[in-house]
Amino acid sequence: MTSRSVGRTPCVRAPKIRQSPDEHTPSETPGDTVTQPNRTAIGFDEGSNGAAHWFGELTRRRSAGPISAQHKVLPRSLSPETLAVHAGTYEDPITGSVGTPIFQTSTFLLDDASYGAFSDGALRDVPIYTRYGNPSQWSVQEKIAALEGAESALVTSSGMSAIANTIYALTNSGSHIISAYDVYGGTYNLLREDMPSAGREVTFVDPTDIEAIRSAVRPETQVLFFEALTNPLLKAPAIRQIAGIAAAANALLVVDNTFLTPVLMQPLALGADVVIHSATKYLAGHSDLTAGAAAGRRKFLDRIWAQTLRFGGTLEPLSCFLLERGIKTLPLRIEKQNDNAREIAKFLASHERVAEVYHPALGGDRYADLEHADYRGYGGMVSFEVNGGDAAALAFMRNLTVPYVATSLGGVESLVSMPSNTSHSSLTTRQMSLIGINPGLVRFSAGIENARDLIGDLRHALDALDEEGVR
Repeated sequence: MTSRSVGRTPCVRAPKIRQSPDEHTPSETPGDTVTQPNRTAIGFDEGSNGAAHWFGELTRRRSAGPISAQHKVLPRSLSPETLAVHAGTYEDPITGSVGTPIFQTSTFLLDDASYGAFSDGALRDVPIYTRYGNPSQWSVQEKIAALEGAESALVTSSGMSAIANTIYALTNSGSHIISAYDVYGGTYNLLREDMPSAGREVTFVDPTDIEAIRSAVRPETQVLFFEALTNPLLKAPAIRQIAGIAAAANALLVVDNTFLTPVLMQPLALGADVVIHSATKYLAGHSDLTAGAAAGRRKFLDRIWAQTLRFGGTLEPLSCFLLERGIKTLPLRIEKQNDNAREIAKFLASHERVAEVYHPALGGDRYADLEHADYRGYGGMVSFEVNGGDAAALAFMRNLTVPYVATSLGGVESLVSMPSNTSHSSLTTRQMSLIGINPGLVRFSAGIENARDLIGDLRHALDALDEEGVR
């Protein structure tokens, strides 16, 4: 039996990597180590002649992961609640720690497995240098991959880092990208301002207009980039149909799943190739870190990882620990936030000081073509327009006492802001109008507070506008 006393037990270095590209159940005994050079242990399957093949050869099959023998790998068929708690946990063979330790180090001892990784192009699969990979990163990456039903995942220093790394990695100069007018403001700016100078042309469309998306495809189209629910108007693109368009065009579909999370939608199961998250939001869930994530097939994630190395957007170990800890309660938080947002949307739709409410649960012509079977819920976001424009919306937010008036979203606390002066402030008035961001638009991120308390506070803040003479 393995001793769990803390003493001069030999440290575990160069953990063995799981060999099968499709295997999602543990096969090694915790504590197994690589004592001799073992190319299979760093992410390679052997060829017919027993020799490992170079990274770029077609005969090479990529393993899932990266992951070590100490990281808990569970079948993707388990429930989100179970995967959120257990997937990816580093089961420390020395201390028996129940929680994943923080590997707060920038570098690791070199050995034969490290040198083999350098020579064979498998730096992602062996702990060498934290910018390349770190067991803290591997833990949270495996948890995200498990929840999204993916072979591999990558965490980065911010959501925008994940988006930029992915777009640059999956396109090249002379290529074409299709996206939506109403994506997150930072994404829109990246696509509109940076992609042309990098030799990529971008076409923006209405994400709910399937024929417009189909018509935008060109021979040089490489990536279609859409959000599972758009920010801030909560439009619901038909991801399954868009995936069919991408496949027919031999292009890749990248879906930003920040608003829904894998608890409410798994875009990969609908045909997407890569899923992106601003993990700062719902995945982390406590407004205490910034992080990004990407998940998908290993061959795509290897390219995104290589781009991340060049851009330098690595997520440091302490933030990995916080992110993994936050995800453990993701399904519970999402259920409460989903319920709160639905009740808030219903209330707002009935209030005379509210001109328009944007939320899929309300139905209507805006969501007539919604593929409800692809959703397990619609998340914790509600957007609405206050009668009286921006001045009235600002007065309304000043009257609130429970939610915080702050940018961002997805935390346990409710947050409220106006996209026109926060997330989309870089857009011109014309651009905002084109998207549909009208005067008085407010974005409400429902937390896990009591719904009655939130609705009571919203009612008070709206009713006070009449008392203050705000029109």
